[in-house]
Amino acid sequence: MNLTMKNRISTIQTTVLFREGKEIGLILLGVLSAGMGLKGFLLPNNFLDGGAMGISLLLEIETGIDLAILVVLINLPFIWMGYRQLSWRFAVKTLFAICALALCLTFIPYPVVTTDKLLIAVFGGFFLGAGIGLTIRGGAVLDGTEVLAVFVSRRGPMSVGDVIMMINTLIFGSAALLINIETALYAMLTYLAASKTVDFLIHGIEGYIAVMIVSDHHEEVRQMITEELGRGVTVLKGEKGYGKRGLRENDINILYAVVTRLEITRLKDKLMEVDEKAFVIEHSIADVRGGMIKMRPLH
Repeated sequence: MNLTMKNRISTIQTTVLFREGKEIGLILLGVLSAGMGLKGFLLPNNFLDGGAMGISLLLEIETGIDLAILVVLINLPFIWMGYRQLSWRFAVKTLFAICALALCLTFIPYPVVTTDKLLIAVFGGFFLGAGIGLTIRGGAVLDGTEVLAVFVSRRGPMSVGDVIMMINTLIFGSAALLINIETALYAMLTYLAASKTVDFLIHGIEGYIAVMIVSDHHEEVRQMITEELGRGVTVLKGEKGYGKRGLRENDINILYAVVTRLEITRLKDKLMEVDEKAFVIEHSIADVRGGMIKMRPLH
């Protein structure tokens, strides 16, 4: 084995170790944040959340069994599903994250921050959602119902969102019957705060917008996007059909570009300067890799 090959293998190993270390760090930060949301806000005031954590909290209130034990037991079937449906790495990381959360709840003495119900619902949901989001960034989950949702959606007509909504409806309905309606309503508020925080951490403040532009001045538009905005453009070959100006059968170049949500207004303003009659289609996309776009961490 020559020196170049050894150096390449060493570089790959270093990259893998760095990625694994980063993912473990994100998982541990997520566990600490979720522990703060639970012990600093939700648990001392008998508040609930959605998903597997909501089930665990509801059972803890009703049975008195320690939450750390319930969190592990409730999530074990979902970890098995993750192993069967996704990968053993995902299952191992999720088991590590959930066991770390159980230890965190048992041994770390978080302070009780407030007794105000609105603050508990909002900030308890925020810290819990931040924990879930950071853990997902690390390649694991703290809430196994998402794995169940993927499992059910692959075998039926319901989407992942439909399954999660159905599960949470059952949890909140049970809370209304077993405890009281007020607790169920605050649980819904907690869940909304947590889900919005998860979305923010996973997708970021910027978000990505894909833009498709049909213009008679496509070359000027292409130069504007690449030179003034510094973004890449894919040129698609197409034919014009029937439109506002009647039937036109000539060939046309269609421009396809991806920009961040913060850049879309600037792009449209610049486009109006070049061709105010350009036909523009835009839609949100979850993530992009490579090209002239800022890369996000793998998760």
